[in-house]
Formats: sequence, structure tokens, C-alpha cells
Amino acid sequence: MATASAIVTKYSRDDKFQGGILVLIALVVAVAVLLPLFTIFLKSVENRDGQFVGILNYVEYFQTPALVASIYNTIIIGVVTTVIVITLAFIYAYALTRSCMPYKNLFRSISLIPLLAPSLLPAIALIYMFGNQGYMKELMFGYEIRGPIGIVISLVFWIFPHVVILLSTALSTADGRLYEVAKVLRTKSIRTFFKITLPAAKYGVMSACFVAFLYAITDFGACKVIGGWFTVLSLDIYKQVVGQQNFQLGSVVSVILLLPVVVTFIAQRQVQRKQTAQITPGSVPYQPKPNRRFDLLMLLYCIAVSIILFAILGTAAYASFVKFWPYNLSLSLTNYQFNLMDGGSWQAYRNSVVMSLYTAFIGTAVIFCSAYFIEKTRRYRGLRSSLNFLSIVPLATPGMVLGLAYLFFFNDPLNPLNFIYKTMIILVLANIVHYYTVPHLTATTALKQLDVEFESVSASLKVPFYKTFWHVTLPICIPALSNIWIYLFVTAITTVSAVVFLYGHDTNIAAVAVVNMDDAGDVAPAAAMAMMIVYTAMGVRIVHWLLTHFIEKHTQKWRQQKLTSD
Repeated sequence: MATASAIVTKYSRDDKFQGGILVLIALVVAVAVLLPLFTIFLKSVENRDGQFVGILNYVEYFQTPALVASIYNTIIIGVVTTVIVITLAFIYAYALTRSCMPYKNLFRSISLIPLLAPSLLPAIALIYMFGNQGYMKELMFGYEIRGPIGIVISLVFWIFPHVVILLSTALSTADGRLYEVAKVLRTKSIRTFFKITLPAAKYGVMSACFVAFLYAITDFGACKVIGGWFTVLSLDIYKQVVGQQNFQLGSVVSVILLLPVVVTFIAQRQVQRKQTAQITPGSVPYQPKPNRRFDLLMLLYCIAVSIILFAILGTAAYASFVKFWPYNLSLSLTNYQFNLMDGGSWQAYRNSVVMSLYTAFIGTAVIFCSAYFIEKTRRYRGLRSSLNFLSIVPLATPGMVLGLAYLFFFNDPLNPLNFIYKTMIILVLANIVHYYTVPHLTATTALKQLDVEFESVSASLKVPFYKTFWHVTLPICIPALSNIWIYLFVTAITTVSAVVFLYGHDTNIAAVAVVNMDDAGDVAPAAAMAMMIVYTAMGVRIVHWLLTHFIEKHTQKWRQQKLTSD
């Protein structure tokens, strides 16, 4: 028995190597996530001299009415934005999944357009549309676009595609038998909606609400460009750190911003746990029935929403080519001469492309390999569970908070990693960490679909795990790797909040240049730089789609030839 037990507990060379990799991953997580977040908390309870002062900084914060008002403003913006975007996106997603209107794929693609733009872009476009010299300012009826109205509209535009994706998924899974029974019983459509459709999709709707609220309260770009006098927590962090050099109070605001984010995140996780399967082995997929009046109504709604999306994007594009709005509307490339603008340069655009490529390639490799070792290692269950839990932490960390945490942690002269501050390395690291969770979940989902017998058989045949990984796991997971790559590239080139504190003179990036040019009053060049981000993201997405389509086509052809030859 003792011998058998020894055989069972004996660690092979692969087990030891995989254990070492897991420990290495844990160390990287500690350095890239936990220690920076702990540093920002530590700063919030210290004075300018680094002495511990307890809650005095928090007392100072809550004794400043203007700062406390930002909490209220942030929550209001989050709630109002969530209500509006959920309503608009639900109807849009309902049209895509529950109607027989034509051109569904086209409208689905149009809904994703805002993903290619930074949140700064709709804010700039709205100024041209509804500002003091806007061509649609009469529609404001005397109200000012700068402030909460502009922030909410900008955020609705930016968050819309995220919510449409979630709601489309929730509404696409339905048991057609329930609707057949309702039809047989001659139940009215409105009653069917509230008794069958909405209850079945309620968890998806709630998750979408949480996501919309999180994005709304943590955004920086739209608030910075069009916020005006209206202050929110993310903007307060920027003002305290960049404007007043008050790092302690900036840390306090960061910790306060974390609270609603963490509460919302925990609530979302609880909702996801309660979600049950809507499709069972006996279920019949729901197929919408043609209804001329309803389908036409849904088509008109999707057209109206698409026109609004194109109007905002088109306004920014048009303004970027106008010589001098609104006095000289002739077109030129003057606004694209970034080297002549304060805060902008073509080097910033090139840095963004380089940073995004590094983030996509390095991030895809690191995240997928980490997910592989966490998911496929046979031993070290406790360590693997802990790492899986920690992989969710970046999702609950706002970009502004992560960026400030990196500023404190990596800018410390005592930190041996101090040399990476204001370099391309820290920008790439911040982006990978900021957007780590979604690619990790994507990789984990793909790996879970592989039978564990692959690793078991390889181990029994004494085949090294890396050969199984290279010849079996990696080829099967290419679609997931492709999705992770494009996700990281687009999010990296459009982000601003996570890197606004981390760039240097030689590592300025396009999204930050948009903020700087807007601050300098160069709004049209800022629009031009924002559109360069859109053009680049769109171009890379098209190339990615073509390559993916080509690879899938030839892979299927190869499989058919293989089956035929066998």
C-alpha cells in the first residue's frame, strides 16, 4: 500500500515543470495586479511625506462638497445611462433575434461600429452636432450639450454594442415549445412577452445592466471631453493627479470609485450563478414567424438607430476634414498635420499601432498559455483555483485606478522594475492586465471543450505535455486565439484611461493625444486623430476577418480531403 501510495503521489517531470509555471504565473499576478492595487490603498492612508495618517485623507475628501458631489454625479450618470442604453439595445437585440426582418447580419455589424472608436470620439462629434456652433443645436432647446447630457449620450453610443451582444445572446436561447403553447392558448403577444420572453432573458438583462453601469461609472474619455463643469469620480482622479499633483487625494478617489464597481461586480457574479439552462435536450429552438407589421416596425427601428450611429461617426469624420468649422467648410488635410499641433504627433499614432500589436501578440500568447496551465495541469488544485479567481480581478478594476496604481508602484525609485515606467513595456503590460479577464475566459472556454483524455493518454504514453500542446491543443484552439488577438488589438488602440498616467515623451499614444489636443483647443485635429484610430481598428478587423475566413475555408477543405483519403 505504501508503495502504491508513493506511486500515486509521485510527481513527474511534467508535473514539476507545470507547478513551476503556475508559481511563476502567481508571481506575475502579484507584481502586475495585487501589489499595485495594494500600493494605491497604501497611498490613500499616507500624507505627502509618506507618513501614515489613517483616515484623515478620507475625512478631508468628505469635507469637500465639490468632491463629494462627484459620487452622486457618477451614480446618476451610471443609472441614467444604463436605463437608456438597455432600453435601446434591448429593442435592437429583440429585432435581431425575434423578428424576420431583412438584412439582420448587416444591422448586427452596424451595431458593433462603436467598438472601433474610443469613447472620446462620440463626445467630440456631439460638440459639432449640438454645441454652440453645432449644426443641430436647435434640438437642444436651450440646454447645454457640455455636461451630463453630453456625457450620457456619448456613453450610450459607446456602450451600445456591448449591451447588444449580451442581450442578443440572452434572447437567442429560447424554447420554442413555450411559444407554441402560448399560441395554441391564444395568449396575447404582450402577455407572452412578459410571461415567457422576459423571464427567460432576465438574467441576461440583469448582466447587461451591470455591464452598462460599470462602463458608465468608470469611463474617463467622454467625461473629459464633454463633461464641462460636471464632475465625476474618474475625472476627479485625473484632476487630482495631473492638475493638482495631489496623489493622496487621487488615491482616495480611486478607492471610492472601486467600491461601487466591486459591489456591482459581486452582484453580477451572483446573478450569473443563479442563471439556469434555458435549453434542455427536449427543447425546440425558437424560430420567429413572419409578421409583416412587426417586422417592418423592427426594420424601421434598426434603420433609425443605424442612422444615429452613422451620424455621430460621420460627423467626427467630416469635421476632421473641414478647414475651420463652421466658417470655412472646405475640405483639406490640414487637421491631419499632427506634428504641428500641441499635444499631438504622428509618432503618437505610430506608438498606438505598435503598442496594440505588442499587446495583441504578447497578450494572446501569455493569456492563452496561462489559461492552459491553469486549466490542464493535473495537480496543484488549490493554486489553480486561486489563479482562476484572481483572473477576474482586472474586470473589477477601472482603467483609471489601474493606471494610477501602476504610476505609484512602478514609479517608486526603490522598485527594481522602475526602469519600465514611461516605456512601451508598461503601456503593453497595463493593457494586457486591464483587458485580461475576457480573453482568459475565452481561452478557458475553448480549453474546456477539449476532452481531458488528450492529456491523460499523452501522460500514459509518456509523451511530453508540450508536444500535445503544440500538435493537438494549439491547432484546435486557433479560432479562440484569433478572437483573443483582435479583441486585444482593438481595445488597446482605443483605450485611454489605463495609460493616461503612464506614457512618456517618446511613448505618447493616439488616444492620449486626442485628450491633449482637445485640451489645447485643437478640437478638429483631435477628431482627426480619433478617426485615425477608427480607420486603423476597422482596417485591422477587415483583414482579420478575411484571414479568418480564408483559414477556415482551407481548413475545412483539408479536413474533407483527409476524410476522403481515409
